[in-house]
Amino acid sequence: MKLIKNATLILMIVLFGSMIAKAQTSVKDSSNKLTTATMKTYLIERDIPNAGKLTPEQLKSISQKSCSVLQHMGPQIQWIQSYVTGDKIFCVYKAENEDLIREHAKEGGFPANVITEISTTISPATAKQ
Repeated sequence: MKLIKNATLILMIVLFGSMIAKAQTSVKDSSNKLTTATMKTYLIERDIPNAGKLTPEQLKSISQKSCSVLQHMGPQIQWIQSYVTGDKIFCVYKAENEDLIREHAKEGGFPANVITEISTTISPATAKQ
């Protein structure tokens, strides 16, 4: 039952996000030239016991830490949104690659237990197309 509930939650997150699976951003490479990098969208599953019981202050602190690390890492990784559940936090990020997601988690001191690249999204609007 819990597995079905988690699978349903993940599907709902992907559907609810209704974002483009890939985007482009301009960044400067090591020679200071402006280049265009392809950003992929990722769903990150973080196992955090009692995440659903975290206080607003604790969630704010986690958010601040994440933003601080992201600012240090630069524009090749972006946090879109997170969903807090009982024992997990599901996060949607855009990044050039999965290694950046892992680096962000390591520097931030929080887990990235499962990282899944989102290939496309669908929503109720998809049914009408």
